[in-house]
Amino acid sequence: MKVTLITGASGGIGEAFARALAKKRQNLVLVARSEDKLHELCDSLMFQYGITAHYVAVDLNEFEADQRLFDETQRHGMEVECLINNAGFGSMGDFSELNLERELEMIGLNVMVLVALTHRYLQGMRKRKRGTIINVSSTAGFQPVPYMATYAATKAFVSSFTEAIAEENRQFGITATAVCPGPVDTNFFDAANAIPFSAMQTPDEVVETALKGVEKGKSHIISGWTNYLKAHAATFAPNSVVTKFISAIIRPKLKAQKRLKG
Repeated sequence: MKVTLITGASGGIGEAFARALAKKRQNLVLVARSEDKLHELCDSLMFQYGITAHYVAVDLNEFEADQRLFDETQRHGMEVECLINNAGFGSMGDFSELNLERELEMIGLNVMVLVALTHRYLQGMRKRKRGTIINVSSTAGFQPVPYMATYAATKAFVSSFTEAIAEENRQFGITATAVCPGPVDTNFFDAANAIPFSAMQTPDEVVETALKGVEKGKSHIISGWTNYLKAHAATFAPNSVVTKFISAIIRPKLKAQKRLKG
C-alpha cells in the first residue's frame, strides 16, 4: 500500500499536513509520542475522507526508534512514497544556562533522526524511481540566532542537507524540499519556553505554501512574504551585524520574562 509518512503528526504543522493530504485521498502513517491524539486523528481522517490511516506511537529520540519505525512499515507492506520529517523542537535562552541534555536531544531529533529516516526510506524511492521528501526547516536556519543558537544551527543543517540531496536524487524522479516557515501558531513556543518576535502564520498557511512548492519541484520554500524578505535580507548583511540586531530584539524580552518569573 502506498502511503505518506508524517512525523510529529499529533499537532501543529504535522497535523495540518495530515489533514491536507487526507483531503487529497492519500493514505497516511502518522508518527508521534501521543497515542491518544494519533488514534483520534486517524479515526477522524478515515471517517471523513475514506482513506487508510495508521499510527505509530513512538519517541523518535529513543535508541534505534527510527529503525523500529522503518521495520514496522516494512512489516505491513507499506510503500512510503512521501516522507514528511516534521518532528522537532526548539529552545530559547542563554546557551550556557540551558539544559545540556535537552540541547543534545534537540540535535538528535532535529538532525540525526531526520537524516536516518531520510536515508532509510530513500532506498525504496530510488528503486521505484519516484518519491517525495519534505523536511520541515525554519527561516531561523538562514542566520545564526543568539538565544536560539542550537535550534537555528539544526535548521541550517536541515536546509543545507535537503537541498543537497534534492540535486542528488533529481535524476531518479525524487523531489526533496526544505520547508522554511517563520513563527507558526503552534505549541512550539510554549514547549521551547520561547517568545515569538514577529507575527505568526497558521499551520494551514504553511502547509498550503509547502504543497504548492513541492508540486513545482522546489528544493526550498519560505512560507510567507514577510519571512521571505527577512530571510533574504539577513543573507546580505554580515553575521556580526545580524546577530547584534537579533540580540537587541530578544535579550530585553528574555530579561522581562525572567523578571515576571522571579
